[in-house]
Amino acid sequence: MLAAWAFTSVGSKGSQDDGKPGGSDPVKSITPGPGSSGPAISQQPGGRDESGDSGEDGGSDGGEGDTGTGSGGAPSDGTSTAGADTAGSGTGGSGTDGGSTAGRQVPAGSPLPECKPGALELTLRTKVSYGPDDRPAFDIIARNTSSVTCKADLGPKNVVLTVTEASAENDDVIWSSKDCPANPGPLFLQVPAGATVVHKVDWNRTRSTPDCATPPPGKAAPGTYLLEAKAPDTPLRRASFVLKKD
Repeated sequence: MLAAWAFTSVGSKGSQDDGKPGGSDPVKSITPGPGSSGPAISQQPGGRDESGDSGEDGGSDGGEGDTGTGSGGAPSDGTSTAGADTAGSGTGGSGTDGGSTAGRQVPAGSPLPECKPGALELTLRTKVSYGPDDRPAFDIIARNTSSVTCKADLGPKNVVLTVTEASAENDDVIWSSKDCPANPGPLFLQVPAGATVVHKVDWNRTRSTPDCATPPPGKAAPGTYLLEAKAPDTPLRRASFVLKKD
């Protein structure tokens, strides 16, 4: 009877041992969590363009920040002027002007009325500084404060941009948009009621002279420059920028 009891006790304990450490269950497989949905965030925080927009703005042209007033940017269409490239129309950024809509070029004979001086607000914007290989870009920003869609002439001889050296004792103009434009005629853009459009001008740093005379050789040297925009029946707009040495 003792032998039978011992055999029974050993057999009972053996039936409880399944070869698992501490009698634990197998570890369940870990399934991956849900994957990321939607596109990755590509826009930089803060928001300057502007596009170029870079206040965009450590933009692709290497400038830093903005000077002047207004917001928005416009892509260049590659139309060449003497020392500048211009863009006819584009969309501005969603600044404090309540947003912008696309402005399109219209012929001078368009039935649209011309914007009245009191209804059109012009502002000017450029970046704070440009590297030695950058082309300074100037944005002319037109806002229609009226309730009527109209057309605005932002051509190089109606809205005249000039660049002068800030350190110069005189007011000698380094470059002017009216000196020798490739398209000297008017450039009318449609400006919807309550909307803003932007006209971009890129300067290649060369000097200009009136009536397409041969300009002095060389390009603008590093330094601080003043930018002005002058248009009929509109206050003079100013900004400044720096051409960096390196």
